[in-house]
Amino acid sequence: MAAVVLAATRLLRGSGSWGRSRLRFGAPAYRQFSSGGAYPSVPLSSPLPGVPKPVFATVDGQEKFETRVTTLENGLRVASQNKFGQFCTVGILINSGSRYEAKYLSGIAHFLEKLAFSSTDRFDSKDEILLTLEKHGGICDCQTSRDTTMYAVSADSKGLDTVVGLLADVVLHPRLTDEEIELTRMAVRFELEDLGMRPDPEPLLTEMIHEAAYRENTVGLHRFCPTENIAKIDRSVLHSYLRNYYTPDRMVLAGVGVGHEQLVECARKYLLGARPAWGGGAAAHADASVAQYTGGIAKLERDMSSVSLGPTPFPELTHIMIGLESCSFLEGDFLPFAVLNMMMGGGGSFSAGGPGKGMFTRLYLNVLNRHHWMYNATSYHHSYEDTGLLCIHASADPRQVREMVEIITREFVLMAGTVDVVELERAKTQLMSMLMMNLEARPVIFEDVGRQVLATRSRKLPHELCALIRDVKPEDIKRVASAMLRRKPAVAALGDLSDLPAYEHVQAALANKDGRLPRTYRLFR
Repeated sequence: MAAVVLAATRLLRGSGSWGRSRLRFGAPAYRQFSSGGAYPSVPLSSPLPGVPKPVFATVDGQEKFETRVTTLENGLRVASQNKFGQFCTVGILINSGSRYEAKYLSGIAHFLEKLAFSSTDRFDSKDEILLTLEKHGGICDCQTSRDTTMYAVSADSKGLDTVVGLLADVVLHPRLTDEEIELTRMAVRFELEDLGMRPDPEPLLTEMIHEAAYRENTVGLHRFCPTENIAKIDRSVLHSYLRNYYTPDRMVLAGVGVGHEQLVECARKYLLGARPAWGGGAAAHADASVAQYTGGIAKLERDMSSVSLGPTPFPELTHIMIGLESCSFLEGDFLPFAVLNMMMGGGGSFSAGGPGKGMFTRLYLNVLNRHHWMYNATSYHHSYEDTGLLCIHASADPRQVREMVEIITREFVLMAGTVDVVELERAKTQLMSMLMMNLEARPVIFEDVGRQVLATRSRKLPHELCALIRDVKPEDIKRVASAMLRRKPAVAALGDLSDLPAYEHVQAALANKDGRLPRTYRLFR
């Protein structure tokens, strides 16, 4: 007891090391804050002397949402959208892609994507191009789709003249040396091998569903270079294609974060009257074919049991994608189809994040929540200037393929049924939210400006699109879904297909009011 009292007494008196520590740090040290030392008499409500005046974005100045478009004498369109900030995104979009390869070897657009930003008349190598862009904090990229090729650069706005000059050289004056083409062949082979081995089947299924829906025409042509064509594509083949499709009237120079007059001046300097590496002259064989929807089935039997190795391998799955023709993005029904796609929604069987991840969409409520054995059910909408395709992709164990197909056909049939007002409003809000959120990013604004001007020579602004989305009614959804169901289906199937229903049975199920497959009877199981 005495020891406890002694210890308490020492603690209260501050004896020993504790006391010395308390005495050393007890008095508060004076700290000179920067706000009081450098500017002692300037209140926080007043600007600091000697500091440059900040520049803020305004809603009524040059920061309006207006997209300006100018057409040059050679037919090239220049489109710009002002955006506050130090950096800009500038690029050239071209009406060129795999859909225009009907008279050529399939895979040319795939090759051109890999050859982009290689050596040109002014730049001896890709490294030299990248070093030039680095001086302005820039990066570059090239992407090809079925109907558009896009060369883009993001860099400091002060380097606009350099960027446009570089883009013009990359697009119009590529050297396409034998060494570069051989390296591209290797890159294409590797990409094709990777496409067949990756666990995610979505890129391959998308290729297959287009092949089934548009048999051997336009958007149904191969987006990826077929293996047998890799060795056949050379400089003369590429020049023949470029001569017909890389013409000024098929191009748009788009910029976001730049002044319109400055962009037009750069376009006149580098793109007006420029003679390309493949020679001048008008395009003689540009394909103007309109997409012909055929419907049909594309199947690929494959052992998916070892697609994902490791201590916890992914289960063997069969993947099915069923699609029906919708409409082009130029038609008035495009937005009702977009709302319908959001209403279907879907995703993987595991989704973290709750309702914000689309847990109230039909494919979650009616499919994934009720059928635990389904690993995926997702809706996709592909739209082009003359056609469109609404698809549902589903994955399950190979033994339950027939039941999975019936569930998906039932969901297609239910699209033309009663539309709940609450789910419709939720889908419209979700679509508007996604639209506005995506348009926060400068590269997305650039692509939106370029694609719209390339297709329509003008641009619908975000608030106009939101107003059109709000006008979508339940009867619009029912009308477009009913019209879609009158078409033949397109089916893509990948994996173990031993239990896959016949194409005629899928077609019959979509024609039934309940979406059920015809019953089949077997004498032996």
